[in-house]
Amino acid sequence: MNILHTSDWHIGRTLYGRKRYEEFEAFLTWLENIIQDNSIDVLLVAGDVFDTSAPSNRAQELYYRFLNRVTRSTCRHIVIIAGNHDSPSFLNAPKELLKTLSVHVIGCTSASLDDEVLVLRNEQNNPELIVCAVPYLRDKDIRISESGESIEDKEQKIADGIRSHYATVATLAEEKRKELELSIPIVGMGHLFTAGGQTIDGDGVRELYIGSLAHVSADMFPPSFSYLALGHLHVPQKIAGCETMRYSGSPLPMGFGEATQKKSVCLLQLEGKSAIVQLIEVPVFQKLERVAGDWDTILGDIHNLVAQKTRCWLEVIYSGTEIMNDLRERLEIEVTGTEIEILRIQNDRIIERVLKQIHNSDTLDNLNVNEVFARCLEMHEIPEDQRAELLLMYQETLTALHDEDLLAE
Repeated sequence: MNILHTSDWHIGRTLYGRKRYEEFEAFLTWLENIIQDNSIDVLLVAGDVFDTSAPSNRAQELYYRFLNRVTRSTCRHIVIIAGNHDSPSFLNAPKELLKTLSVHVIGCTSASLDDEVLVLRNEQNNPELIVCAVPYLRDKDIRISESGESIEDKEQKIADGIRSHYATVATLAEEKRKELELSIPIVGMGHLFTAGGQTIDGDGVRELYIGSLAHVSADMFPPSFSYLALGHLHVPQKIAGCETMRYSGSPLPMGFGEATQKKSVCLLQLEGKSAIVQLIEVPVFQKLERVAGDWDTILGDIHNLVAQKTRCWLEVIYSGTEIMNDLRERLEIEVTGTEIEILRIQNDRIIERVLKQIHNSDTLDNLNVNEVFARCLEMHEIPEDQRAELLLMYQETLTALHDEDLLAE
């Protein structure tokens, strides 16, 4: 059986104001061809199909058009779980209709975890695979909040909740396999942050839970999974060095920090309970380039790109000692008449001058939302013994805002 694992499409995402629909369409067309060329039987999409909970009409069109084409290919089943960027109610709305096309959508966890255990059948209607399709688990799905809890208590509850959830669905899958009296493989899916997971600055990957955010360790996943298909982290990677526990990564670079990163999807060949994994590299549909340094360095790099007739979107990070108030004007002159379009200019010299009165060692890129809140507490001279609790409340508020399903009634 041939299975393809992908995730984190983020259809509809923009890059510094530029729409990227042509890239998404090119990727989905390429993915359709990969499915056909490799005789894929099952496609697994491990969350973050869309970039926002209310995707545009064009983003939806790309999604449904792709599903329509793939269901008419060699692919017998598509399994889609929601990520933290997706609206569970939006993904679930056409669930019953899509099910008739063998597209299985799990937008959120329900009272019956049996709903997350899918028995997929072949063309002869014989069971061939069990998928534990666990969507992004929101805080409220796995933890009951109690007054007086410490950050450590909350983190432990989150970790225990995730472990318990996966253990339960795995047990249900094993029971179904036993009832079927068939030695068919079990594959797990999820959308979460594992301990030691690699991220890149500017990739848009945000922490999912409060505190230090309960990164999940590899030993929390049941050993009955022949393969674990994860989403959320945009860098393709194994979990704890295990070949059969993987993040496929995002197929498109989400920011300039990923400009040189090789993107891929995971081709899984299952024979019985054994699994062989092969990475298929995703082509670059829109080239991104980043140049950084003083003016001479930046100018030299741009001249090299022009000489190579490079067609790209460009990020410029100026860190020279000279204060250049006309940096944008100079750069636009250099790229006029070329295939280079500048999407972002970061003038570190100007930023540092502005921030110097606040903190000599800081730049905007050094501060995350928690650090900004901590600086606010410091600026307003909040007593030290009150800061930990206020920071915890702030994190819980952010988590609630991120997890709110705006499209639900």
